[in-house]
Amino acid sequence: MGQFGVGQGITRIEDHRLLTGHGSYTDDLKRPDALQMAVVRSPHAHAEIARIDTADARAADGVHAVYTIADLDAAGIADIPCMTPIPGRDGNPPVMPGHPVLARGRVRHVGDPVAVVVAETAQQAADAADLVEVDYRELDHVTGLEATLADGAPRIWEQAPNNLCLDFGIGDQAAADAALAGAHHVTHLKLVNNRVVVASLEPRAALGEYDAETGTYVLTTGSQGVHGLRNQLAQHVLKVDPERVRVTTPDVGGGFGMKIFLYGEQVVALHAAKQLGRPVRWSGQRTESFLSDVHGRDHVSEVRIGFDADARIVGVRIDTIANLGAYLSNFGPYVATSAGARMYPGVYNIPALFGRTQAVFTNTVPVDAYRGAGRPEAAYLIERTIDVAARELGLCPAELRARNFIKPEALPHTTATGMTYDSGDFARIQQIALDRADARGLAARKADARERGKLRGLGHASYIECCAGIGEEEARLRLDPDGGVTLWVGTQTNGQGHATAYAQLIADRLGLTPEQIRVRQGDTAELQFGRGTGGSRSLLMGGGATTAAADKAVEKAKQLAAWLMECAPGDVEFEAGTFTIAGTDRRIGLQAVAEAAQRPDLPEQLAGGVAETARYQAPPLTYPNGCHVCEVEIDEQTFEVEIVAYTIVDDAGTIVNPLMLRGQVHGGTAQGIGQALLENTAYDAQSGQLITASFQDYTMPRADDLPAFDVSFVEDIPCRTNPMGIKGAGEAGAIGAPPAVINALVDALQPYGVTHIDMPATPQRIFETVQAARPAAAAA
Repeated sequence: MGQFGVGQGITRIEDHRLLTGHGSYTDDLKRPDALQMAVVRSPHAHAEIARIDTADARAADGVHAVYTIADLDAAGIADIPCMTPIPGRDGNPPVMPGHPVLARGRVRHVGDPVAVVVAETAQQAADAADLVEVDYRELDHVTGLEATLADGAPRIWEQAPNNLCLDFGIGDQAAADAALAGAHHVTHLKLVNNRVVVASLEPRAALGEYDAETGTYVLTTGSQGVHGLRNQLAQHVLKVDPERVRVTTPDVGGGFGMKIFLYGEQVVALHAAKQLGRPVRWSGQRTESFLSDVHGRDHVSEVRIGFDADARIVGVRIDTIANLGAYLSNFGPYVATSAGARMYPGVYNIPALFGRTQAVFTNTVPVDAYRGAGRPEAAYLIERTIDVAARELGLCPAELRARNFIKPEALPHTTATGMTYDSGDFARIQQIALDRADARGLAARKADARERGKLRGLGHASYIECCAGIGEEEARLRLDPDGGVTLWVGTQTNGQGHATAYAQLIADRLGLTPEQIRVRQGDTAELQFGRGTGGSRSLLMGGGATTAAADKAVEKAKQLAAWLMECAPGDVEFEAGTFTIAGTDRRIGLQAVAEAAQRPDLPEQLAGGVAETARYQAPPLTYPNGCHVCEVEIDEQTFEVEIVAYTIVDDAGTIVNPLMLRGQVHGGTAQGIGQALLENTAYDAQSGQLITASFQDYTMPRADDLPAFDVSFVEDIPCRTNPMGIKGAGEAGAIGAPPAVINALVDALQPYGVTHIDMPATPQRIFETVQAARPAAAAA
């Protein structure tokens, strides 16, 4: 391990450039002759489009074109595909009606794109968009989850009776139902996993270009992987050879899942660029982000957990209604079902489990992956219900968990949903976390808080997630004449610090400093294959490909070093940037070899420099896990919540950079706290309008909403399924935080007899919950 290698907490090498204003985002890439695009969006939740009159808009100053779905259909542009046709319990795929680039015949949510105006300037495009006249015939709509399945609910798609897209099941229904029927005690809890918007710092944007000579489309856009977008555009939407589509991604200001997917604005920008012979750009405004970026979560679930007389779990049943919105986003059905449901068992030994998910259409923005993509939803269900069960059984929540944890000696363990956990020590991590949080001293702190008019509570949650094993990944590494290297890799940084992490892996292999390593991502013309960033896969998958490419480069460089030192390649050893003839003091540095690689007199087999490509095949999944402990105070007069302490202990396996890992945990935990206490995407049931369509109405967590986090890592439990021992951690904070926060709130509200409160637990909701609980508490 070198000064800059694996395990070292070096600061991010890309930050100086970004923090000094030298980042380059999609909207920064000016093209002097670029046209501007504005989108006409539906003001209605559900309506037939009777007529679209674009004449006035086309005649407006600066306007070059106005597009509707009729224009796109005539050009042969197809719908955006759903890429995850997860089968239901009957073995059939979900109802997949298609997601038109612009609304075809009917709008199905407020913000649905209806037409696009292209003009010389953004202001001219926006002004002309106001001139597009659309005659709508309003239809009944439905935005509520349970209402959409009711008999007589407005049908959003004719081919989806009762608006049911998919009826999914996992586990053994007969075994779970039998276990619950014979259980000594059954805890039943209904929970809401509230809808959230992604709200990345950089809104979505797209720059479309077309080269008429080569017939090549070029899309520049913030993304989480250029290759997936290229493949969708070429194979499914534009119907052209993939070599005719180039997708590039510069710096990205946050993605969190939302920028994985293909959106209509990207497609129209390319079509318009081809039709008009000039670059066409679109930059989304913040309200457009609320109305068009995919949302996250939005489930209603009922959980039943059965216990025997010794408080050990005998069976679990989970019934969920999951919102997919009006259209199927690329991965929507998968995220709502398999992505989370397979993690229902959490860290517990559960012999029988059945989970059913009814994924439904509503007149709302489509829903897809948001940080954690199903695993936060699963952890919230099991961890909240375990806490409620502990109180019903008269046990300490930590004790009930300890009785049911999967034991280290039982690993590897295959769960009732078919996941095989390879490593972990869940009881030890819980105990470390509770000790660091001083759980034993809680009673005294509660008494002190009560004297100050505050209610104090402590809650914790143990989580586990599955990561990494998605497809394969590619990297190409080139030894440059200056002795440094350039790495091309198929993942895509969205702010996670990939340049630093990959540089550390290469520094370990080649004995370089991070500054000598140039990392390039986000251009399908430079690297032909990649799976992008998502599911906490980048460090393991991209890192695996990177180290494999580095090792191949070393072997090629050994041959060159052997030729330079006039010895057999098998006699050459490499360590810390130096090639040595074994058993001698003859050596040559990596930079000298790099310079020599450019010589014209090299033998044919050594010519062409040192550049090696490697692919890393997906190993079995990894299972990061940990424990969050949250301590809160609630003001008894205002019901405002303050998080007074927050402790996190994580098992992320081998750690490449503990400083960056802490940053990832902090960010995810902040998002989880936001969902638990502040964030809620609300639609008005009567009008179907999104009533939280700006930051005036949608509350994001701010600095003073968050505590100082106490984060520590257990580093002696490496993953057993990959050679690096890495487990992944990019989404961990968002998984552990929501149940820990709500468990703490419920603990604080024990004097009022509160047993559950739904997210977001705003002061108003806490007040209403307390008022509802008071009569029951008095009667008891």
